[in-house]
Amino acid sequence: MPAVLETTVAMLACARLGAVHSVVFGGFATLELAARIEDATPKIIISASCGVEPKGIIDYGPLLNGAIERSAWKPSKVVMMQRDLCPFPMTKGRDVDWRDVMAMGSPVDAVPVLATDPLYILYTSGTTGRPKGVVRDNGGHAVALKWAMRNVFDITPNDTFFAASDMGWTVGHSLVVYGPLVHGCTVSFNISRCALSSTNLLSPLQSVLYAGKPVGTPDAGTYWRLITEYGIKSMFTAPTALRAIRKEDPHAVLLKDKKKEIRKTFE
Repeated sequence: MPAVLETTVAMLACARLGAVHSVVFGGFATLELAARIEDATPKIIISASCGVEPKGIIDYGPLLNGAIERSAWKPSKVVMMQRDLCPFPMTKGRDVDWRDVMAMGSPVDAVPVLATDPLYILYTSGTTGRPKGVVRDNGGHAVALKWAMRNVFDITPNDTFFAASDMGWTVGHSLVVYGPLVHGCTVSFNISRCALSSTNLLSPLQSVLYAGKPVGTPDAGTYWRLITEYGIKSMFTAPTALRAIRKEDPHAVLLKDKKKEIRKTFE
């Protein structure tokens, strides 16, 4: 799943049901994806039909079908979020449309779980061997994120936080979704202007979910526009992103005339 609102919805739905999720980067090839499917043994796979990158559209269909075919473990269902840019040919009896699932949905009470029960599995990159599934529990993980948002990232009432990350990485889990929400933020989706309210409805905090890249969507001034538009006070990004911005805009031309609201940057 790419960095879209539906990814966050799926993650939070799993957490509410007490189910364990494992989000993976959308760019993985068939073999890498098959290894994770075989290890995690998912009952259901949720996927977008494609990912959108500055250099073009990545068709997830052949990657997903190839991974399921290679894996010894087969999911019961595949929930597909169809994107108009690259529709996914559905497999009868296995695949269901995300929109149909949403239309059939109904409110359910949150399922109580132990603090030590797993919240999600996140796999290592696999650069030094077979990917290893890291299990994050509910209680300790939430406490650590709550503490970090205030004491590490210095996010207080009336502040806006922005973490630039794919949802399949640890930053996407910790600092785009769960960290801001347990701290009382609202996660605002930049492209569609939708928002996911946290349990603290009186909180003026906000966290920005950005479905683009530091350069090429449309240019190297994207981060500065986000900072100005949302009044971002604290940002977490990778050094490679800042190097890419500097390469595309070495004289910071796109930074000029932008409100410099940001207080801290973490890499």
